[in-house]
Amino acid sequence: MRRLAVTLGDPRGIGPEITRAALQLPLDAVITVVGPDDLIESLPATHRVGVGTWAQGAGDRPDHARTLRAGRLAGHAVEAAVRLAQAGEVDAIVTAPANKHALHLAGFPYPGHTEWLAHLCGDVPVAMMLASDRLRVVLVTTHVALRDVPSLLTLERVVRVARTTDRALRDWWGIAEPRLALCALNPHAGEAGLFGDEEIRVLRPAAEAAKLAGPFPADTVFVRAMRGEFDAVLAPYHDVGMTAIKVASFGEAVNVTLGLPFPRTSPDHGTAFDIAGTGRADASSMRRAVELAATLGTQRER
Repeated sequence: MRRLAVTLGDPRGIGPEITRAALQLPLDAVITVVGPDDLIESLPATHRVGVGTWAQGAGDRPDHARTLRAGRLAGHAVEAAVRLAQAGEVDAIVTAPANKHALHLAGFPYPGHTEWLAHLCGDVPVAMMLASDRLRVVLVTTHVALRDVPSLLTLERVVRVARTTDRALRDWWGIAEPRLALCALNPHAGEAGLFGDEEIRVLRPAAEAAKLAGPFPADTVFVRAMRGEFDAVLAPYHDVGMTAIKVASFGEAVNVTLGLPFPRTSPDHGTAFDIAGTGRADASSMRRAVELAATLGTQRER
């Protein structure tokens, strides 16, 4: 039976309520919830790891202090979950949405969970995948300004992400011979250099070095993957990959960090402060994140 650590994310957001809803249904796993003591005490779980309290005086704090406190609690929960995984006490971790501003304010200066988890595990090479039953997308660059993408899109980076993806699909998904495609950066894959030469200078040599199909134009490669031609598509920048997966599977996709010593998953959405506590939050993606974490752990053991 798989052992999962599940963090609650930002206590001001929908993390606590979607975690509760996701864990209500039966699951063949041992669950350890990690978060504020007063929010995890009633959650359906086998074990609980507290990182401090939230509700006591929360409403009386100024906005800055509440944000700082929320960031600290969310950050400490992730660190605690990673320690459990590194100690072999859990097989995988699932993280509910956290707020980047709050985390930065609390002293966790990372662009996102992906880079943060890589650092906590010894600065290992990682990649961000968004996965659903219909499509898998891996981001070559993540949370950076669009103007910076061309300079970051190097042959070495593409090859590294491709190898990390190939290894994860083999070890965690049990795919013996992963079929990977590379999405182009420019319209029509640059049209022989007419609309940009990154495909000629960088992406085509990278595809050859890593044995990837492509680079193919963004307006066709994701459709081909959804029809079963590829097991995953490497997207050159955040929004082209995220748009594809969310159009294909919004509310059903799962964020997976590839390259860590253990699987880590999360839902495909953010904290949704505007609907927190209203009962409108959809726990579907969180539930799928929990289910996938348990499945990936099983594949890794096999």
